[in-house]
Amino acid sequence: VQLQASGGGLVQAGGSLRLSCAASGLSFSRYNVAWFRQAPGEERLFVAAIRWSGGNTYLADSVKGRFTISRDNVKDTVYLQMNSLKPEDTAVYYCAARAGGSYSAGAEDYTYWGQGTEVTVSS
Repeated sequence: VQLQASGGGLVQAGGSLRLSCAASGLSFSRYNVAWFRQAPGEERLFVAAIRWSGGNTYLADSVKGRFTISRDNVKDTVYLQMNSLKPEDTAVYYCAARAGGSYSAGAEDYTYWGQGTEVTVSS
């Protein structure tokens, strides 16, 4: 099983990035997928999640109105569209997957993790 996160980079405040999480080696359409982020010296925090069907999405309060999560089960990929980026969004972003059930904001509930993609927002 592999989750490959990509799309990070350096962007100015107010800019946009789209992160991708491509999955292989699992029945992707059966998995709930989430994005977490971790800034240097801080704990890993929940950002967004999407249910296996794509019908329900969940966003942390800090990103509501700016970020959108979506998925393409044909391409086995989940996307995180990030708009109106702020310096405080700077972090390494990780995607994670858990089978069945509902979404969870707890990192400990996810079975598979991508390697992370770095996002830096300059002021």
